[in-house]
Amino acid sequence: MARNHSRKATQTIQPAAKRRRNLTPLVVVVLFSGIVGWAFYSRRPASTAIGLPGASSSVAAAAPEPPPENLNFLPTIPNMVPAPGSAPRGMVWITGGEFSMGAQDAPEMNEVGMQATADSRPIHRVYVDGFFMDKTEVTNAQFTEFVKATGYTTVAERTPRAEDFPGAPAENLVAGSVVFSPPDHAVPLNDHFQWWGYVKGANWRHPTGPKSSIKGRERYPVVQMAFEDAEAYAKWAHKRLPTEAEWEFAARGGLAGKPFVWGDEFRPNRKWMANTFQGHFPTQDSGSDGFIGLAPAAQYAPNGYGLYDMAGNVWQWTSDWYRPDYYARLAAVGGVARNPHGPSSPFDPSEPAEKKKVHRGGSFLCTDQYCSRYMVGTRGKGEVSTGTNHLGFRCVSTTIAAGSATSLESLK
Repeated sequence: MARNHSRKATQTIQPAAKRRRNLTPLVVVVLFSGIVGWAFYSRRPASTAIGLPGASSSVAAAAPEPPPENLNFLPTIPNMVPAPGSAPRGMVWITGGEFSMGAQDAPEMNEVGMQATADSRPIHRVYVDGFFMDKTEVTNAQFTEFVKATGYTTVAERTPRAEDFPGAPAENLVAGSVVFSPPDHAVPLNDHFQWWGYVKGANWRHPTGPKSSIKGRERYPVVQMAFEDAEAYAKWAHKRLPTEAEWEFAARGGLAGKPFVWGDEFRPNRKWMANTFQGHFPTQDSGSDGFIGLAPAAQYAPNGYGLYDMAGNVWQWTSDWYRPDYYARLAAVGGVARNPHGPSSPFDPSEPAEKKKVHRGGSFLCTDQYCSRYMVGTRGKGEVSTGTNHLGFRCVSTTIAAGSATSLESLK
């Protein structure tokens, strides 16, 4: 587990294996910030109204002035169109409909929580058609079935090619991925390099490095997934990745304007509702919620639609490109955005050269000390070629032909 992985191991490899062209030793450290830049981002407000090209064609071309803030969430209006048939194995029907999309204020208006909402405003109305969604994150068992059937090799398992990284030392061209490795002492929270490192040999089979394994962890979410890995699995399973709007509609479970998937309180009746970080971040997770680090799928109560782990445990890929001003652009157009698929191109002002997709849900590392993105409506982001040991995915489908992967129920 990531909690037990030696920090020294993360320092054995310089992060030159970042999948990007024109990499040279002089810029290795700079580019590594793109791998885990979201960690720093979780402590800073996002920019808005960037005014650069890349908005969806259905959105105004020029960056608008954000409209006055209005946190009056309107009720969700479910779509009454019935499901096209019985739900595929391991999936549930999400009715779709019209809802208010965006993040509610953080409970008690704490600074970290309010910063987490910065790129999730203004609240705007969205309509999505109905769809089937996986009840849980894709598990190790399901991904193993995919790899056995196809021979697929994930991004983290591929050795970077010298021609793709001219000038990089040969010793830096090693397969691996990014791993959370907590320090043994308190560190400033403005330096995520203190708890993230590139580890040779880390991949989905060995989530925290070569000495780790998924043996006996078939029901855990698969992690160390780059975006193309998630897409490849989804295509094989006759599914796809959800849009950001679909993901949020499903996560809300029919509720409107709540800060959490389950309602208004983080711990209703002192009950833990999700796998998050307790203790002193990043040094010690106390495991008060029942788990230190990653948990098996479906260990907490489902939401109103029967979906598990829509908050905490692992971040989940969506198909939308990330832009912090996207919601302002949609709101400026007015009306109800129908089945939005995100902007046509990405832009993150903190790392303009990086191509990032939206992450949703938060992870076992989220805490009100550093990252409160277990709050429904808040947004994460990640560079498309990068996986971590707290990043996975789930799939959706609009047909009844989806399936063919081992269901969670069959593993119980």
